[in-house]
Amino acid sequence: MSAIEQAFNEIKRGAEEILLEDELLEKLKKGKPLKIKAGFDPTAPDLHLGHTVLINKLRQFQQLGHEVIFLIGDFTGMIGDPTGKNVTRKPLTQEDVLANAETYKEQVFKILDPAKTRVEFNSTWMEKLGSAGMLKLASRQTVARMMERDDFKKRYKEGQAIAIHEFMYPLVQGWDSVALESDVELGGTDQKFNLLMGRELQKSEGQRPQTVLMMPLLEGLDGVQKMSKSLGNYIGITDSPTDMFGKIMSISDVLMWRYYDLLSFKPLEEIEAFKTKIEQGMNPRDVKIELAKEIIARFHDQASADAAHQEFINRFQKGAMPDEIDEKTVTTDGGEMGIANVLKEAGLVASTSEAMRMIKQGAVKIDGEKVSDNKLACVAGSVAVYQVGKRKFAKVTLA
Repeated sequence: MSAIEQAFNEIKRGAEEILLEDELLEKLKKGKPLKIKAGFDPTAPDLHLGHTVLINKLRQFQQLGHEVIFLIGDFTGMIGDPTGKNVTRKPLTQEDVLANAETYKEQVFKILDPAKTRVEFNSTWMEKLGSAGMLKLASRQTVARMMERDDFKKRYKEGQAIAIHEFMYPLVQGWDSVALESDVELGGTDQKFNLLMGRELQKSEGQRPQTVLMMPLLEGLDGVQKMSKSLGNYIGITDSPTDMFGKIMSISDVLMWRYYDLLSFKPLEEIEAFKTKIEQGMNPRDVKIELAKEIIARFHDQASADAAHQEFINRFQKGAMPDEIDEKTVTTDGGEMGIANVLKEAGLVASTSEAMRMIKQGAVKIDGEKVSDNKLACVAGSVAVYQVGKRKFAKVTLA
């Protein structure tokens, strides 16, 4: 296998779709560094592991010698990305955007090489475009074309308001590609409409259209919904090592491989070797520990990863937790449920009165931490290992 083919296979790792693969391979064969663009609207101060899927892919391109452009959408952030939204997003202030952008830069450089990363703000060219330029840009597309977008189509059908400025978002994102003359743009699968807009606008400007590489949306701890702070199923990259370790250990064995594909920097051969060892009898928990330590070391350091591992062992009394734990999904009422009801619905106790009694005796733990408050409210979207006594365990997802 040639070096180009090896690089192409590494680039395709974990990708959901590449438009067009032949174009990308042709660009790689020319042997020149490509401009790789990914845009992030700084809508919140902290990133979670779901956000890093794209950043990890940028890192791969960076290691292959290409020019990585980390684009901060300070202009688009003030519009508000309508992707996946059923209501108009509240635009952020310039102050909010800039403050969040600074924290983004600090966090992404835990993955990217700052010396090899080009950071751009799309206000740089959008403010120069001016009102006349914005009107000219708006004339590039029709309302009918915009209404082909699923988000807009659904909102229109359901009678939900669509603000005029929301139509500008994909056009501005597409114009970013023109301004940067990008060769490849990365984005999530939910960004397909916006990403393809960049191709269209580049063609109209006489540029060679960018290749679009779409990465899947990372599922959260529940293994169902995409990782989201609002759903509470996330792992923040600023989480403590202990919290990171516990959350990663709570994911299912099936979801573990998804996380390896999208979050791990280990070679594909090493991951395949893990799968073979598990087939031969290795405990999947040991492989999950490797993943947890790798991610913690990335965002903290190796010593913190080792300490979190040891603390996890200590909390679960050096092997007191069984290898196989029943997985339960409990539906909450109104987004939360009292601890006693969670224990009952998960089948760990026969009644809420028994649950209260076990809590009073100090026999109830959540992720190894003793529960003392019998009025504790457990929130929907959380995933944790609940323990009653020494022998009853259940990994519970609250829906």
